[in-house]
Amino acid sequence: MKFEVTILGSSSATPVFNRNPSAQLLNCNEKYYLIDCGEGTQQQLAKYNLKAARIDYIFISHLHGDHYFGLIGLLSSLHLNGRVKPMQIFGPKSLLEILEIQFKYSDTVLRYPIEFFPIEADQSTQIFENSDLTVKTIVLNHRIPTTGFIFQQKKRQRKLIKEKTDEVPMAYYTALKKGIDVELPNGEILRSQDYTTEAEAPRCYAYCSDTLFDESYFATIKDSDTLYHEATFMHDLLDRAKETHHTTALQAGEIAKIIGAKKLLIGHFSSRYKTLQMLLEEAQSVFENTELAVEGRTFQL
Repeated sequence: MKFEVTILGSSSATPVFNRNPSAQLLNCNEKYYLIDCGEGTQQQLAKYNLKAARIDYIFISHLHGDHYFGLIGLLSSLHLNGRVKPMQIFGPKSLLEILEIQFKYSDTVLRYPIEFFPIEADQSTQIFENSDLTVKTIVLNHRIPTTGFIFQQKKRQRKLIKEKTDEVPMAYYTALKKGIDVELPNGEILRSQDYTTEAEAPRCYAYCSDTLFDESYFATIKDSDTLYHEATFMHDLLDRAKETHHTTALQAGEIAKIIGAKKLLIGHFSSRYKTLQMLLEEAQSVFENTELAVEGRTFQL
């Protein structure tokens, strides 16, 4: 099953040096989940040939503009392009008021309904579930209420071994994939373990947007397969990171090591950095399997 994320924006605060503010597109089993929606997100979707119309779920971490200023434009374009199916939006409860005011004073009545789900930033809670995954919030430590998100795949059914099941009636496939042994009319027993293999282990993607280094959320993201963590500054600017409630690249590497992540993606880079190699090397000095979450890259999770 496809489980991957494409980076649409990796800059903090302002779009600079060909880096856009925060936005990512998660593809889970060909369903699209948009994570934050900074300025220019819809242009980034077009640039990387990702169809905005396929997005049915949007998750906004907090109400600093670099994480949601692209949302009104995206929703408006979907309206103009004839969307009729609902859009589910998960974000701080004040976001709904912002959307309603924008549409009220532009005299815009969307062709499609928005299903809004307010989220609180005081405790980690499951906010979404479908047949493919669950989504849980991460309580972060920023200047305003802020959450990250954990996207956890559900366990998949076992996989049929084609060369062994060619002679097995299709009516028994479902039971075998569920791990259930089947008795044929002639009394023969088909054991699931003989005709199927284990599905891939479900994977977990943790998205930590703006936050201080704070051990309080480490337990929530423990053992994530892939951790995205903001790394706004180099560690020589630790005082600045603390002042603005952000994290350094070195600290992001330390967090990945502490929580047992398999891979670390760092992003949300300050506009002061024209090149990012130094941030990458700083994080890698603590956690080797680190990559830069830069625009246009797609990561298998």
